[in-house]
Amino acid sequence: MSVYTQAIAELFASSGFAGLTMGNVVMLLVAFAMLYLAIVRGFEPLLLVPIGFGCLLVNLPLSGIMDEGGFLRYVFYGTEHEIYPVIIFMGIGALTDFAPLIANPITFLLGAAAQFGVFLALFGAMAMGFSVREAASIAIIGGADGPTAIYLTMKLAPQILGAIAVAAYSYMSLVPLIQPPVIRLLTTKEDRAIRMDTLRPVSWTEKILFPIVVTVVAGLILPMSVPLIGVLMFGNLLRESGVTERLSLAAQNEILNTTTIFLGLSVGATMSADKFLTVATIKIIFLGLVAFIFSTAGGVLFGQLMKKWSGGKINPMIGSAGVSAVPMAARVVQRVCQEENPGNFLLMHAMGPNVAGVIGTAVAAGVMLTLLN
Repeated sequence: MSVYTQAIAELFASSGFAGLTMGNVVMLLVAFAMLYLAIVRGFEPLLLVPIGFGCLLVNLPLSGIMDEGGFLRYVFYGTEHEIYPVIIFMGIGALTDFAPLIANPITFLLGAAAQFGVFLALFGAMAMGFSVREAASIAIIGGADGPTAIYLTMKLAPQILGAIAVAAYSYMSLVPLIQPPVIRLLTTKEDRAIRMDTLRPVSWTEKILFPIVVTVVAGLILPMSVPLIGVLMFGNLLRESGVTERLSLAAQNEILNTTTIFLGLSVGATMSADKFLTVATIKIIFLGLVAFIFSTAGGVLFGQLMKKWSGGKINPMIGSAGVSAVPMAARVVQRVCQEENPGNFLLMHAMGPNVAGVIGTAVAAGVMLTLLN
């Protein structure tokens, strides 16, 4: 063998091509697909771009980027110790206006009803052979809340984090495609055309007391929910107090955006071929879809009950917004209602159960942690 041939052989042996497996190729295609959906189709780009690129990075062989001492291994620390999901909840709280929920507190029940798919999927996952801790992590996908899904999974079943995160964020981005058929199946044309009365104004005092009271009540009843609900309400208090505008803007922008980048990259880093390409991943993605569909259905069906109790004053569609995909689920309700009646406006009414769903999913996660941790 000549010197040149030996040099080329050594160069090839040290390149990524030498370690490239068919699994890596498949996962690189998955990363490309996620980047395409995010950049070209606009599906949840703030999340799918970092996740997709993290998946791309971790499936380039021999880089050591996720090995001990590697860059992504250090970035992953914040996900591994549930730091990023909690910080994101602070940003969500700073972005969220709870006034529609305060003005119509009965919509809390719709946020609770929309957790139906979570508990249905819990038993379904156990029936398919997952442990109860894994099943709980899979089931929470039905709440359409990526940070909560990641938080719970890291507590209970970190070995399936990649599949859980991808399923949770994928279904969040597909809310406008998945929910309308479920809504139409469970409502009539007359249901979808129901107009609702204008919500009452909410005072500044109510907005200030709401995050404080919710934190205390949730913390006393369900202590395991405090990291999520407490920090969510802290972010909301920064928004509503009127004296911490700089902190509120930081939580909404720089802090939230930076954390989203690191969370997305670290979640993508869990999608290495050897961990992601399994039969369990296919089951998780399927069960996540079932959970999300039945959560939507649970909200709409409970909305039908509330329509009857109210004498036809509540449009049952707003129950579908009880999943915590804020504000996409509420916008879906508005779009579907205007297809039946262009002059009907349900967005603010749907925001009530929508923000209640954020609290409801965090409570559901707290219940699971209390029972299983």
